[in-house]
Amino acid sequence: MKSYVVQKDKTCKIVEDMPMPVYGDYDALVKIESCGVCNGTDTKIIHGEFKGIDTYPVVLGHEGVGRVVAKGSRVTTFEIGDLVLMPYWSDVPEGYTSGWGTYSEYNIVTDALAQERDGIEPAEFSYGQRKLPADFDPVSSAMIITFREVLSTARRFGFEAGKSLVVLGLGPVGLSFIQFAKLLGMGPVIAIGRNDKKLRMAKELGADYLVDNRKENVAEAVRAICPDGVDFSLDAVGVTSFINTSLDIIKPDAKICVYGISSNMTETVDWSRCPYNWTLHFHQFPSKKAESEAHDQVIEWIRQGVLDPKYFISHVYDFEEIDKAFDNIKNKVPTMKMVIKF
Repeated sequence: MKSYVVQKDKTCKIVEDMPMPVYGDYDALVKIESCGVCNGTDTKIIHGEFKGIDTYPVVLGHEGVGRVVAKGSRVTTFEIGDLVLMPYWSDVPEGYTSGWGTYSEYNIVTDALAQERDGIEPAEFSYGQRKLPADFDPVSSAMIITFREVLSTARRFGFEAGKSLVVLGLGPVGLSFIQFAKLLGMGPVIAIGRNDKKLRMAKELGADYLVDNRKENVAEAVRAICPDGVDFSLDAVGVTSFINTSLDIIKPDAKICVYGISSNMTETVDWSRCPYNWTLHFHQFPSKKAESEAHDQVIEWIRQGVLDPKYFISHVYDFEEIDKAFDNIKNKVPTMKMVIKF
C-alpha cells in the first residue's frame, strides 16, 4: 500500500510498497477515505520540531476518516462498512516511527469497549476511535477531529457561560474555539487576527468583537471592551509572546490558556504588571478519552445545523497531490482546513 513518509533528511514522499497494517482480534482494518492536514503537528514533525518524535523516517497523518473493510474475531463495536474516525497505525514496520500513520491507504481501529469487556486495559488512543453516522460525508468529516479536540480542550480549560474570552489565531482551531465558546454561552468573545477574510469568518461564527493586530494595540483594544480585563485569554496558534500580552488584559483570577504548539519552547514571562492571582494552563495534547466524550455533542450540533464542517475546509487534494497541501503551508498561502482525499 501507499503511505506518506517523512524521510531522515526531512523531505517527504509517498512510499508505494508499505506493508498492510496487521490487525488482531480486537482490531478492525480500515480503508482510509480522507485525512485532514494538521498545520501544527504535521509540519513540526516534518521539520523535526515535535516534542517526542525524533527518530525518522516517520509515517505521517492523524486526522483520518475511513471505512471498515475487515475485523478481528473479538470486535463488536465496529461492523464492516462502518464509517469511522481517527484510525491509527501504531505498529508500523521496523525501521519506521509512527506519526500515527493515517496518510496511508489502510489503517487500524481498536475496539476499546470489547477489550474492557474482556478484562484488557485499552491503549488510551483507542477510546477516540468512534463511528460516524452513515450519511456523513467522509471528506468533510475529517474536520470533526478538530471539533472534538477543541470542545474537549474548552472543557478542560473550564470555559463556561457568561465568561469573557480572547482568542488569538483564526485558523480552523481558533475559529472553532470561537464558535464553541458562543454555543457554550460565553461572552464577550474577542477575536484577534491579521487576515481580513478570517476576521470576517470569526464574526460570522459569533465573535462579539474583532481586533486586527496589524493595526491595533491588542491590550488597548481589549481593555476598551473589557476595562476590568477578561476571564480567559487563549493562544490557539502557537505564539509564545502572547502569554505576556495576555498578562495585560486579564482580570484577577483569570486564566491564560495555551493550546497552540510553538516551535519555540521558551518564553520569558513578566508578571509584574498583571493581577496577583492568575493561572497559566497549557493543554497541547488532548486526551483521546476526553475527545470521545465530546463526540456525541459535536455530532448533535452538526445534526442540528448549527455546526458545518464544510465551512472550515478551504482545500481538498487527492492523495497523489498531497505535496500541494504542504507547499501551501511552506509558501504561507492562506488556508483553512486542508483535507487529503483517498
